[in-house]
This record gives sequence, structure tokens and C-alpha cells, in this order.
Amino acid sequence: MRKIGIRELEDIALGASLLGSGGGGDPYIGKLIAVGAIKDRGEVTLLDPDEVKDDAFIAPIACMGAPTVLSEKAIGGNEYAVLTDMISRYYNKKIDALMPMEAGGVNSMLPFAAAARLGLPLIDVDGMGRAFPELQMVTFTIGGVSATPMALTDEKGNSAIFKTITNKWTEELARAVTMTCGGMVSVILYCMDGKTVKNFGVKGIVTRSEKLGKSIREAKYGPLSPEENFLAACEGYKIFRGKITDIKREVRGAFNFGKAVFEGTGEFKGARGYVEFQNENLVASVEGEIRATTPDLICLVDAETFIPLPTDALKYGKRVLVIGLKCYDLWRSPEGIELVGPRYFGYDTDYIPVEQRVKGDHV
Repeated sequence: MRKIGIRELEDIALGASLLGSGGGGDPYIGKLIAVGAIKDRGEVTLLDPDEVKDDAFIAPIACMGAPTVLSEKAIGGNEYAVLTDMISRYYNKKIDALMPMEAGGVNSMLPFAAAARLGLPLIDVDGMGRAFPELQMVTFTIGGVSATPMALTDEKGNSAIFKTITNKWTEELARAVTMTCGGMVSVILYCMDGKTVKNFGVKGIVTRSEKLGKSIREAKYGPLSPEENFLAACEGYKIFRGKITDIKREVRGAFNFGKAVFEGTGEFKGARGYVEFQNENLVASVEGEIRATTPDLICLVDAETFIPLPTDALKYGKRVLVIGLKCYDLWRSPEGIELVGPRYFGYDTDYIPVEQRVKGDHV
């Protein structure tokens, strides 16, 4: 157990934006919301999963929709109380703790705002170890946990509770409501007991985010070159270094779709590459050869500062470093690949671990 204040939030937001794999929206906006809540209500208690009782009632909280919408459509502030009241009444149980559903951008920060506003502890665990675009894409789906009953509300006060037959149906129906509500809503889903959290959650995700954020800030002070320090700290694999020469994006079905094309620089001079995304980066290719795919993390960072770049911040002329990070082990299981592998997103390729693709061990 420890306290999370504004200083810790800075590193958590920075590190989580790397784990967001390009998705989750601008962490700055979420950080402002969380900082405001902590200033008003005080620091948040962060619990290690092993400190949570097996029979504790845990409520994951998040926002759903296209991250770019949040820059124009803010959180109203009353959503957290509405959601927790709906869930408590439905289950006739008091919520013991909250937890984030994913790492990355807005959804790494809003649970802190909710915990501060509601006076509840937050658990150092999530259901992805990264960010994914669809709500059934969590480790708890592999563990047989239902996404519903799911509470949903928008900033205007419209609210609903879903009960669906599968987690994919939850995604389809909630996505339609999200579009009607303006492309962004707040939700509580995958409510579960403490034992399930410990069995299937990605433990230590907030702590990992904080350490990554610190390593990005301190990359220039290490014993090696700044790039080598950064790659060593995040255990990353260099995929490409280059300049963005073309960027295409569109909002479709409450998702941000797009493709960023690069012209190589440095040791990649003369080569071309691209990254395709659906909220999160899904595939990275260099000279026509795929170098990384989901569920491994494909991250774009500023080539000099290593500040992570969400997909909605990519622009022509930006010099970037493209890196790959290993995903959580459970995603590499057959059930995980079926749920979030490249073929689910329409790519005609099998999943091959990023460390093998980059080194050519799969050939």
C-alpha cells in the first residue's frame, strides 16, 4: 500500500502512454482531470493485488470511445458517482476498490480521478498490460469473466446497464450507444472478486508505468547513449527510425483508424516503413516485411526525447523511433492470440513474437 500524489502521476502518465501502444488518447488531458481530483480530495491509496481480500468486490472503471473526442468533449465530473451507484444498487454490494482496465493515455489516469473523488483505493493491476481498441480484449475474458452487468453514462447524464450473452456482444451494443452519445462515455464493467483479479489481472501495471516514465525522463543521464539507455530500461526492440512522410486517419465506428508511413533516417536511411493502427498500433512493417504485430506493443516515440506519441499526435515531418515491447505472457496463449492476434484485425499473418521478428529468428 502506498499513496499516489501529483508527483507520481507525472511519471505514471508518461510511462502508461508508452504502454498504450499509440492508443488511449492524449495522457495530458487525463492527467489534468486526475490532478484536479487529487488537489480537491487528496492522494489516492494504491493497493498491491496481494493486499486485496479474495472476497472483495472490485469495479474496473474506464472511458470508452474514440480518444480524439475527449479533447473536445470533457468528463463532466459526476460520472464516477453515477456509475458506482448504479453498480452498487445492481449487485446490492458496496464497492471495495477500483482498478484501471487498461494502461495507456486517458484510461491510465481517469481511475485515479475516480478513486480520489470517491474516496476508494485503486489496485495496482489491469486487464491488458497495454491498451486495446475493443472492450472484450482483456485477460479477464480469457478467465471467463463476463463484461456485464456493465454501467454506462455520458457527461449529460444519460445512463444504462447492459446485460449481454458474450463480451463481444457487450462491445457491439455499447459501441453503438457510445456513438449516439457523441463518441465517448464512462463505464464500469468486468466487476469481480479479489481472487479473480489476482488470478487473471496484469499485476504491477501502475508501478511499471511509473518506472517507465522515470526512465524516459532520465534516459540522457545513463551510462550509455540516450537511445540505448531508453531501450534497455523499457526492454524494447528497435524496429525503425525515420521521418513521417504521410499520415492518414479517420474516425469510424468510434475508432481511430489510420496508417503512418516513414522514410528511414540514420541506420535506416533509404528504407521505408509503416505502422497501421485502430486506436492502438497493430502492425509495423519495414521494406515490406512485418517486424511486429499485435498483441506485442508497437510504440512510436520522439526520436530525441523518447516521449511516446499517441496516434492522434502523429504529423508529417515528425522524426520518430519505432520500438516493439513484449506483451503480457497470457496474450501469447492460443486463447490470447485468438482474441487479439493479427488475424482478428484482418491481417493475413500469424503471430510471431516481436523478439523473433526483429532478430529474424522466425525465418
